[in-house]
Amino acid sequence: MEKLPKKLKIWRNKPFIKQLEKKFPKADLFLVGGAVRDHILDRPTKDYDLVIRNISKNDLEKFLKNQGKVNLVGKKFGVFKFVPKGWTGSEIDIALPRTEHSINLSGAYKDFKINSNAKLKIEDDLSRRDFTINAMAYDIKQQKIIDPYNGLKDIKQKNIKAVGKAEQRFKEDYSRMLRAIRFSCQLEFDIESKTLNSIKKEIKKLNKTIDGKRVVPYEVIAKELFKAVNVNPIKAIELLDKTGAIQVLMPELLKMKKCPQPKNWHTEGDVWVHTILALEKLNSQKFKREFKGEEVTPELIWGVIFHDLGKPYTLVRTDRLRFNNHDNVGAKKFKEIAERLKLASAGLDVDDTEKIIAKHLLAVYAKGDGMKDTTLEKYFFNPNFPGRQLMMLILADTLATIHDNGKPHFAEYNKLKSVISKLKKKTKGKNNLPQPVINGTDLIKKFKLNPGPKIGKLLTISREAQLRGKIKSKADGLKLIKKHL
Repeated sequence: MEKLPKKLKIWRNKPFIKQLEKKFPKADLFLVGGAVRDHILDRPTKDYDLVIRNISKNDLEKFLKNQGKVNLVGKKFGVFKFVPKGWTGSEIDIALPRTEHSINLSGAYKDFKINSNAKLKIEDDLSRRDFTINAMAYDIKQQKIIDPYNGLKDIKQKNIKAVGKAEQRFKEDYSRMLRAIRFSCQLEFDIESKTLNSIKKEIKKLNKTIDGKRVVPYEVIAKELFKAVNVNPIKAIELLDKTGAIQVLMPELLKMKKCPQPKNWHTEGDVWVHTILALEKLNSQKFKREFKGEEVTPELIWGVIFHDLGKPYTLVRTDRLRFNNHDNVGAKKFKEIAERLKLASAGLDVDDTEKIIAKHLLAVYAKGDGMKDTTLEKYFFNPNFPGRQLMMLILADTLATIHDNGKPHFAEYNKLKSVISKLKKKTKGKNNLPQPVINGTDLIKKFKLNPGPKIGKLLTISREAQLRGKIKSKADGLKLIKKHL
């Protein structure tokens, strides 16, 4: 490349690097992997990997202990987790050059025989990497990039390409197929044709088991899906569908394809088309204006993807197309899928996602201005309910519902927004509604009632009256309840 990024050059100035060069003048030092790629692309990076040649494992360990904190996990492979003195970032992985050989090409992401050798050439170390863009090394002493697999060219052409034979790379570790999709989404790169075809050929192996155990654990799958979908949901769904990964991992989603919708309400197309359009609307000007500066959370993204999953399961063709209870059916189906794929292990709040899917028709059911204040409180003034994300989902769904006049219909959304705003004024900007004037204990003591559903119904009556300004004190509340006994 014409000019080395400054972020690569400054590695030679780091104190522990200077000390290492001074103590071991024959040593070769390389920054490898994703950090090289990210520095070239001028992307932020947190993970740093160094490969150091011509130093024995014992000498390297002694040196690192004098320069900072060393975590000896991986020591037997010549790998050290290192935090230099004064370093504020995450641990640096430091290793001797090594080769990895898949045991019987099982496809297990940890099923490798590892050989480390201080004399091994850096090119041999790079040969074990997954993709060409990750198979580059920066020679810190010589200040040049080692690029045996043309990773720089693929970065320039925005390609995700396997090192060597793609099919072989994936048979070594099937999770690499999802990594290719994730990198494509994160970097906005295309997957090179041979690599893509190999993914399509091998994708079913993601569900491979040996002796009843999954070769690729769901936790690994969840991590890759989570990263890909969160950073670029439309591209992720497109690639997961194109490669067959959805068919393998979430076949329920494909039922949305060709699932019809009433044409007077949904001229945009079937449920699948509507869902993709709803994802697109998360990035629309209308959505950004409405929720200026607010985060599009993973829970919202996954909620949009699954919000209408219940439709193909509830479709009834009578006088018109009906999807009765599809919101609750879809929420239940989502939870089944999320638990199967262990999405919570990757960081998704499955409960919150399920909640907004189950309530995404709230504005339609309640007709906005006819909604009780206690219902508004339950869903939009409750710290235990993701009300803001629910509003975002409702708007994305609304924007993607194109009526026969060619436009979305905002009446229900605007009504809901209006009544929330009206109730919010009572919080005086704090977004916290006043405490209830009475509680269950008050009713039990005053009216000698037994605990049960009746208490809850009476408290709802009192709370509704309080939020509407009809009662303001405990005495008012008890007086009101007496009338309903």
